Amino acid sequence: MKPQLSHHFQRRKPSVIRTAQIEFGKRQDDVEAINVAIGNVSLPMHPAMIRRLANLQDQGSPFQNGAVRYTPTVGVEETREAFRHIIASSGFSTEGLQVQITDGGSQAMELVILGVCGDVGTGKKPLLIIDPTYTNYTAMAARLGRAVVSLQRTLQEDGRFTLPEHSRIEAIIRERKPGALLVIPYDNPTGQSYSRAQMLELAELCVRYNLWMVSDEAYRELLYTGAETVSIWGIGDREVAGIEGRRISVESSSKVWNACGLRIGALVTDNEEFHTRAVAENTANLCPNAIGQYIFAALAGESHEELRRWYDQQQRYYKSMLTEFVSRMEQLQPGIIVSSPEASIYSVVDVRRIVSKEFDAMDFVLYCAREGTVDINGKRRTLLVAPMSGFYDLPPEGNPGRTQMRIAYVEPPERMALVPVLFKELLQVFLKQLNHRKPASSGARR
Repeated sequence: MKPQLSHHFQRRKPSVIRTAQIEFGKRQDDVEAINVAIGNVSLPMHPAMIRRLANLQDQGSPFQNGAVRYTPTVGVEETREAFRHIIASSGFSTEGLQVQITDGGSQAMELVILGVCGDVGTGKKPLLIIDPTYTNYTAMAARLGRAVVSLQRTLQEDGRFTLPEHSRIEAIIRERKPGALLVIPYDNPTGQSYSRAQMLELAELCVRYNLWMVSDEAYRELLYTGAETVSIWGIGDREVAGIEGRRISVESSSKVWNACGLRIGALVTDNEEFHTRAVAENTANLCPNAIGQYIFAALAGESHEELRRWYDQQQRYYKSMLTEFVSRMEQLQPGIIVSSPEASIYSVVDVRRIVSKEFDAMDFVLYCAREGTVDINGKRRTLLVAPMSGFYDLPPEGNPGRTQMRIAYVEPPERMALVPVLFKELLQVFLKQLNHRKPASSGARR
């Protein structure tokens, strides 16, 4: 008799942002992959962080004698101050904010779900999300036995995502009674940005129906529209009476600071009891990454002016790249829909106007990872992207992700320039294979 896996493990599949990479890793042929399936930034970290990385054993470093000890569960004070300092550099007050360091923004979100949702398996006080949303958040809720309820956005023909109408959001709050509303103002996966007016409307709903307001701000300052920086920390009782004491943000070193592998994030709140309980919960994990905290904490010593120069540099870099990418994709593949790149480092591409009803983005992703090849200047390459079906809390039937894929702007510009060509060539071959398999009467859906 063999030991039995849990039902959770038996059902678990890899995250859609890792699927292509896992499958490509099984290939034996000589082919290079350009991986834009995951937001694994290739840029160097902020110079202050690089200096600390290079001098871990210098005089004054906590690691100078080679010992790496546990830190406090709440995190090292210098690292906590770095996150407050960063929030303040964007023009927001940090008075009364409680900061807990976590192993990346993902662990911060796990703690949020534990802290604001109903009891395991009850379905009570679900997390309210606006689909499509970061796929790993729904996976975390499933892991923790907490419920999720979602409202869907729609990718329009002009490449813009619609936000659900205010009345629809209010109706689902009344019906499902969620514990918290999650927003991603600089959105992953859509590249959409939330305006200050939209954030205020959502904050008012949270107060009216006694919800926590949770804001994933990993991409704060990566905004390309020229609009003002928005944040949950820019909404206080003066703007929305009663919002203070129910605000939570998820912070990260990964994206704005180009430090994905540090796995350093933060859970920030203006609710002292939530903070105290979250730290108590995380004592089971002992502490966050000690070395990662020390490296990231270098930002606490940088001026606001220097941090803002860094934001400007990051914005210029990504804006140029994503503008070129969208233009080239639309030129090479007429009929494709690419989401308007307003913020963060992602675009959603939708091929619904150029494929048949038999097309499934996951099948295309697996084809590219397992066997797809394009010869460019004598070098064999393929493309790894993320199927969007996993970013929607929906069954396969009627899931818009069937024809959608997420592209992450994480490769250097010269390699990102190859993505539109690779996408076009790989899609053409895949569609030819699909046409050979389908009945002759099937027509392309327009």
